[in-house]
Amino acid sequence: MQIIEVNTKSRPSKVYCGEGAAEKFSELYAGCDAFVVTDANVARLYAARIGELFPHAPVCVVPAGERSKNRNTLFKILDAMFAAQLHRSSVVVALGGGVIGDMAGLAAALYMRGTRLVQVPTTLLAQVDSSVGGKTAIDYAGVKNAVGAFYQPETVLCDPAFLHTLPPREVKCGLGEVLKTGILDAAIGEKLQENRGRLSDLSYLSELAADCIRFKARIVAEDERESGARRCLNLGHTTGHALELAYGRRSHGEYVLIGMWLESFIAEREGVCTPAHAQYVRDTVALVQPRIPVFKDARACVKYALLDKKNSARGA
Repeated sequence: MQIIEVNTKSRPSKVYCGEGAAEKFSELYAGCDAFVVTDANVARLYAARIGELFPHAPVCVVPAGERSKNRNTLFKILDAMFAAQLHRSSVVVALGGGVIGDMAGLAAALYMRGTRLVQVPTTLLAQVDSSVGGKTAIDYAGVKNAVGAFYQPETVLCDPAFLHTLPPREVKCGLGEVLKTGILDAAIGEKLQENRGRLSDLSYLSELAADCIRFKARIVAEDERESGARRCLNLGHTTGHALELAYGRRSHGEYVLIGMWLESFIAEREGVCTPAHAQYVRDTVALVQPRIPVFKDARACVKYALLDKKNSARGA
């Protein structure tokens, strides 16, 4: 098992990667009051496992999917936390994918001005990206992640055992963030090219997850609040989020892939990168997304891009 430290100023955390990582919870938090937040899909698949890992812990189950990532679900979680009479030293466990990690993390940040948080990501996307770095949020007024906070977990437990129940589309969703990391980090990018035939091999992807987390940990430690270097992690996201809001249906990771492909042309046109690098981005995207769909009335997405929280000025 690998242990990766995320040395942020607000709260340093440790990420445990490897088989049996989820079982570290009982060792690390023996005697602590735990409260589990999960979604209906995870609860159905892992009901018995949840009982084993978090005995006697209250479990708050919310609807699965991006549509549930709203203020109503957030307050359902907070209501359940109050009903369980949690205190500031209680441990909120976010057990699920990126949506659960974001919402449970925000609830932990808000409850009594902050209670303890442990992320137990169950999807590839959450393991390689969203569970690490402290971004928490809900969607609001039609804008993704518009209301949120930076709130670091104490611990992240990335157990590849959870990946075996993922449908192929969820694996592809996670690959969107893996390939993004490979574009940003030359060593990971080289591994991806050398192992292009193994991108559906979960054992290989669980090994690669640690590399992606290690890269992100370095970036987050340097720029916790996304005022500088951390902005690079948004590659593909502004365009991807706008398309996701306008068209739906595809997963977040698929839209990140499409967003990176489109943004490579924008960057090349604006002189932000060389034609050779833009082509490298497109070639990397093609490892997982060889065909880019055509979106009718794509100009309608501009309004969503203008509302993106990463913009530095109105109308930028």
